[in-house]
Amino acid sequence: QVHLVESGGGLVQAGGSLRLSCVASGISSTLYRMGWFRQAPGKQRDLVASITGGRPINDLDSVKDRFTISRGNARNTVYLQMNSLKPEDTAVYYCAAQTDPFDSWKYWGQGTQVTVSS
Repeated sequence: QVHLVESGGGLVQAGGSLRLSCVASGISSTLYRMGWFRQAPGKQRDLVASITGGRPINDLDSVKDRFTISRGNARNTVYLQMNSLKPEDTAVYYCAAQTDPFDSWKYWGQGTQVTVSS
């Protein structure tokens, strides 16, 4: 069973930065795709950014020039560097993974809270 663990969330002032980390365990092969979602209270869960192999995609227009997703050197590790944070970035951020191109977002982390104060 694949297990994802996020870390790096917290409270930051507007304009600040945070780096989220996600480590996957329980799988010996490289995950096909890893990504970051976020969900604010009362809102739907949105895909923020994803990375397939070495190709990153910023899926959310509002973060395209501020957030960067990357893979770590360790297998099945992914980061989300968040710069110039805004109060509207406040949400629970979830790491998710797919094992192959035909799979859905099958595996999820427990989420990490990011709060941006104005």
